[in-house]
Amino acid sequence: MDDSTLQAYEDEIQSLEEEIKLLAEKYEDSQQESIFFSDEEILMAMKSSQGNFEGQSEGRESLSDLKAQLESLEMDLSFLMKFTGIQFTSHSKNTVERTTNRTVQKHRLSGHCYSLSFQLEFQLLEVQNKENVSAVVTDLGIILESGEDSDVSKFVSSTEEHGNLLTFFRSLLSYAEWYEHRRCTFLHFK
Repeated sequence: MDDSTLQAYEDEIQSLEEEIKLLAEKYEDSQQESIFFSDEEILMAMKSSQGNFEGQSEGRESLSDLKAQLESLEMDLSFLMKFTGIQFTSHSKNTVERTTNRTVQKHRLSGHCYSLSFQLEFQLLEVQNKENVSAVVTDLGIILESGEDSDVSKFVSSTEEHGNLLTFFRSLLSYAEWYEHRRCTFLHFK
């Protein structure tokens, strides 16, 4: 074999090894995501995917079932957005680090609650023991549209220190509701 043929084979081997590594990471990501679903949800997903492979005539029925499920999910999402007042407009997730028992993912969320816009950026550290998975929020960064209020700034900085997302969303909902009432009242008097 000449050197150019040998180099071409080595390059092909290298690209295949990189592709295998990427596919293995994607597989691990999907396995990690499946941990957060209940056994019932996983079984329902498996049954619906098996129904898609059973035949062409049944494929049409399963397509209509999927459309009905999608409409149902959209109605549920719409209800939750109306109920909570919080609407997410974008979300991105990147895996930063992955070991056998530890995963670090970087999340970015943006949305609005009533008329207040917000952006969140945080890292989620997941540690898996033999029995369970624990998750901790780290490096929380919050950008809130109404940052000129000193009390809100104090709350945001305190929340960033403690990394408590539940407290943030609960307080955001309450604050945004009263912020909207104040805004409407001041517009009424103008």
